[in-house]
Amino acid sequence: MLCHELDRKTGILLIEPDGRLKQDDFISLAAVVDPYILQSGFIKGLIIHVESFPGWENLLGVVEHFRFVKEHHRSIGKVALVTDSRLVGLMPKLADHFIDAEMSVFPYSQLDAAREWVAGS
Repeated sequence: MLCHELDRKTGILLIEPDGRLKQDDFISLAAVVDPYILQSGFIKGLIIHVESFPGWENLLGVVEHFRFVKEHHRSIGKVALVTDSRLVGLMPKLADHFIDAEMSVFPYSQLDAAREWVAGS
C-alpha cells in the first residue's frame, strides 16, 4: 500500500509506502495528484518517507510506478528521500538522468528536516 497525503496549502506531497507497491497504488495516487497539478501547475515538493524500500508486488506495479514517474516528474519541484536504505540513498545520482526535480536524501528520522528543505525556496 502506498499511503499518501497532499497538503494543498503548501503543495507538498508526502508518500509513505507500507508494503509492496501495487499498480493500483499509483493509479490512486495519480487520481489525487493530477487534479492538483491541473489547478496549480505543479507540486512544490514530494517527500518519500520509508525506512527501507518494500519492492513491488509484481511487474504491473513496476510498470505503473515508472509510468507515474515519467508522467509527473516535470511537475514536481523537489524530491526528498527520507530513508535509512542505502539502495534508495543512491537514487539521486541515478535520478539525475531521468527526472527534472532537485533531490536530497535525509535519514529516516529526519522527516521534519526534509519538510523544511522541501518547503524552502
